[in-house]
Parts: sequence; structure tokens; C-alpha cells
Amino acid sequence: MATTGAVIASGLTAYGLYHDLYGNITQEAIDTDSFEDRPSQIEGSMNVLIIGSDERTGENSEYGDAEGERPDTLIIAHVTPEQETATLVNIPRDSVVELQACAASDDRPGMDAGRNMIGLALTLGGPPCLWNNVEQLTGLHIDHYIHMDFHGFSDMVDALGGVEMCIPEPISDEKAHLELDAGQQVLDGEEALGFVRARYALGDGSDTSRIERQQQFMGAMAEQASSSEVIANPGNLYDFLSAVTQSITTDDEFSPDTMADLAIGMREVDMSDIEFVTVPHGEAPDNPNRIIWREPDAQELFDSVRQDSPLTDPEEDEADTDDSSNGGDDGGDAPDVAPEEVTVEVLNGTGVSGLAGQTAEELRALGFTVADTGNPQGTAPQATTVLHSPDRAQHARALADALSTASVVEDATLGTSVQLVLADDWDGVTGTADTHGESAQEEDAADAADGASGHDADTRTAADDAEFVC
Repeated sequence: MATTGAVIASGLTAYGLYHDLYGNITQEAIDTDSFEDRPSQIEGSMNVLIIGSDERTGENSEYGDAEGERPDTLIIAHVTPEQETATLVNIPRDSVVELQACAASDDRPGMDAGRNMIGLALTLGGPPCLWNNVEQLTGLHIDHYIHMDFHGFSDMVDALGGVEMCIPEPISDEKAHLELDAGQQVLDGEEALGFVRARYALGDGSDTSRIERQQQFMGAMAEQASSSEVIANPGNLYDFLSAVTQSITTDDEFSPDTMADLAIGMREVDMSDIEFVTVPHGEAPDNPNRIIWREPDAQELFDSVRQDSPLTDPEEDEADTDDSSNGGDDGGDAPDVAPEEVTVEVLNGTGVSGLAGQTAEELRALGFTVADTGNPQGTAPQATTVLHSPDRAQHARALADALSTASVVEDATLGTSVQLVLADDWDGVTGTADTHGESAQEEDAADAADGASGHDADTRTAADDAEFVC
């Protein structure tokens, strides 16, 4: 959450005000010399550990009672200015990992080595303990850290004048203090905080579902923060950066010059070159409410980040797009997966009500298993896309080959189902009747059925679909 603020904050030198605001930042001495077997530093890159803190004391006590401090959000921001790229790696807070021992400090009891949730390192050992453990687990050298609490995040959003988001369905979450209608709207600080923290009232209730929503919000917040209304207006920029600098704690080596160097390099990074990725994972065998990292995929991800390698092969992505764009035989090897083996979620990212349900029926007619239909959370892709986990690439290709147009994209956050996200370029399922060419009798029959049941072919009502699409 703090990445955008920290990067833009460091660029305030352009206004001659940065050193004034830098004094607002709280800093903590971190004795990294005490860390053993640290990974090598990456020349030309910087890794910043971002901690969104769940501590219920002081101004944060209004968000409920909880003992100790936990990382509500844990991100490694890998920035390579020369390559004009940035990667944000989300580490799920429900991750069960092998933790290193940490010594006690003035306000923390310390902990023994053992297998536990990653957040325990922060709770019992503080930022130094979490920093050291993240390095040991990922093999990535952490250069600096940024620490922000609930209240600071809310203030940042308010200083931006709110952040515009598409809310796909009404939200009511008492725990997250959140009540929202569906549709395009500007979230203020409290609403934004509830949106990124909400868990059980949204998605499938998992931490990874919440991470996906946080990534969507951070992308929207970064766009808002880098908009001309903020950057080009010294008053607006100062207010935003004042909120940022008063809200964060960093290590004492994160100096104004270091921040300025980072900001200068990041000015050339386009929003499209910022990647959000979550550590590959699966359900913990002994506890469905916890997750474990999937190997060797997790270490391969960290290796790619360390080497500044693309997280996805551009040539492979291009081939996937080209091969699936016409839905026909591309002359290569046919997929090894039959339609009956493919489980699909169909998400309607268009303004056409009921399109997901209609498409689902056409896919079922071809033998595919449709698990669910609905609307995508956040901003939908501009082009029709088939999303798949790393081990469901052939399933995704089998689906894409049955479509008139679709790009195939890997998403490490997905499970056994592939997702078909329909966009405005959607042109139907190959080998079926024209999806837009229903006869008047067929349309009347469908309308009559909708009126009788109160629902269209989608899992939502027709009125809901019209409202949810932004």
C-alpha cells in the first residue's frame, strides 16, 4: 500500500520541499549486521519490504481488539530503474513457513525457530525479525523496509481525494466496517481501508482472494497518485506526501538521497510495467485455513525476481495470443486436455447483461464444466482473457481453442479452475450459433423465462448484472 506514496514522496525534491517532509518520517535502527548468511545484494535493483500493520492500539483501536502486531499486508517491492520495471510480490499472511529464531528486544519476547505463520516473526520479534526471515525464506536481499498502519493508509487515501474503484456487488462487512453499493464510485479513506481488509464478506473468504483485491486497489491508487491532478498541483502533492510521510516508519538507512535516487529512476516506469504477483501456494494439508508455498514454483519466482527475468515468457505469451486469437487449428500440437477435463469460471466484464450465463451454456454444450459465473472484481481486462494457474496451461489452451478470440495469461493466484473473462471484443464460442444473433422468438422466450424466475441465465439477476458492470 505504501509503495506509491514512498516513491512519489521521494520525488518531492523537484518542489524543494522534500527535506521538510522527510522529517515527518519515523525511523528505526535495524542491525542488519546481526543477520547471518544474508543473500547477495542485487546491483542496479532495490528490494523494499512493505509491511501493512494490523496493530489495534492508539488510533487503530477502533478497528477491533487483537493482541500484538501482525502484517495485514506483506509485500516485497523489487525496483529496477535501469530496466524501467517494478515487481510487487505479495506474501500471504496465512503462509506457514519455517521461521528462524529471533532474540528478545525491549518490547518483543523473541521466538524460537520452528514452523509457524510468517506473521509471528513480526508479532514476537518486530520488523528486524520479519526482515531477516523474509530474506532467508526468499533468498532476496532486502535493502529497506516501509511500515504503515491502518490509520496512515486511510489518511493517504483521503489526501488523494479518494480512489475510484469498480465495486462489482454490494458489500456489507461488519468486521471491516464496510457498507458499499455496487458500481463505479470513489472510496474515501475509511471505505478504502475496509475494502482492502475485508475478507469473509468478499470473494471466497481466503487471504489470497483479499490479496487480489488489494492488488487491484493499489493499481488504482497508483494511477490516482500519479495523475496530473496530484503531480502537477504542488498543493495537492504536498498534502498527499505530508500524509504519507506522517504515516510511515522506515529503517534509518533509507535516507533522503536514497529515496530521491529511487524516485528519479522510477519516473520512467510506466504503470503497465509494474507487475503484481503472489507467491505460488496451496492449501496446508493439516489446516484448510492456512497455506503453504508451492515448490519449486515459489523459489523459481524468487529466482526470476532476483535475476530480473520476466515472470512470464513474452514469446510464449505472444504465441498463446496468436494461437488462440482465431479459435482454430494453429498447426501445432493439439491440447492433451479434453473439454470434459476443463473446469471454467465465466466472468462478464462487458456491459451486456446475462452474457456470462449465455456463454456458460454454450461451453457446457461443448463439454466444458462451468463451475460458476459472475463479474470480475475490480477493473476487467480490455480484451477477452483466459486466466490459468501454472499447472493448468493446457486446460486454458483447450478452452481458448474453442473461442473466437482470447488471450491466454498465467495467474499464480488461481486454483484448479481456469477463468474466462469476457471483454468488449468478445466474439462468441467457435462452432456454436452466433451469440448475438438470436431470433426474436428466442429472445422473447428468454425474457419470459427471466421474468418468471426473477433471474437471467447468469447466477445474478439481470438488474444486478447491469448495475455491477462498470
